[in-house]
Amino acid sequence: MDLKEQISQLEADLQELSSLLEKAERKRVQDLLKQEQKKVEKELVSKRQQQEQQARREAEPSTASKAAYTVKITSYAWDQSEKFVKIYLDLKEVHKISAENVDVSFTERSFSVLIKDLNGKNHQMTVLNLLHPIDEKDSYKKVKTDMVLIMLKKQAAKKWECLTAVEKRSKEKDKPSMDENADPSDGLMSMLKKIYDEGDDDMKRTINKAWTESQDKKKRGEDMMDF
Repeated sequence: MDLKEQISQLEADLQELSSLLEKAERKRVQDLLKQEQKKVEKELVSKRQQQEQQARREAEPSTASKAAYTVKITSYAWDQSEKFVKIYLDLKEVHKISAENVDVSFTERSFSVLIKDLNGKNHQMTVLNLLHPIDEKDSYKKVKTDMVLIMLKKQAAKKWECLTAVEKRSKEKDKPSMDENADPSDGLMSMLKKIYDEGDDDMKRTINKAWTESQDKKKRGEDMMDF
């Protein structure tokens, strides 16, 4: 299997892992899938580097090692219109390199960016598990002054609350319950139970002690009311 086929297989693996991660509900399963996802991402980056180095050796043997290493793009901004989600990558002097060195690939639920040999480095970014599916054939990139603009074509003209499904689940998990009919003490009990279940032995002893003291005070108060 050549490098191109290996990369294609790894991209398919990432797509399937993203789909499974979106459906997974148990934290342990999510953690295992995320670990495997990171391994595949790392292998994919490595294979793409090999492919790039191979292409350079074949095209320009004397400049094969010009780009010393790959750095991850961690800073970006995004916006949206009715039809597109727009990703903005600030990369100084990116407009000065060959357009062929700016490679962006799309799948229905992900996109990957590889900027080759920009100021002696490669710049790489992969975003998986997009919140909604995109039309990969109508998605594209634009290289502007000191910027790469990635246009993700929405399959459906709906507003995206966030960029990925993982971000949405994280926001929903942190959102407090808004049930107006719920007893306020239920929320406190749920929070205490969560802290107790996830805490160490010292934390559990502290909570047990506080609970016992609280119940004793409550009982004393009721006894005084009887008089």
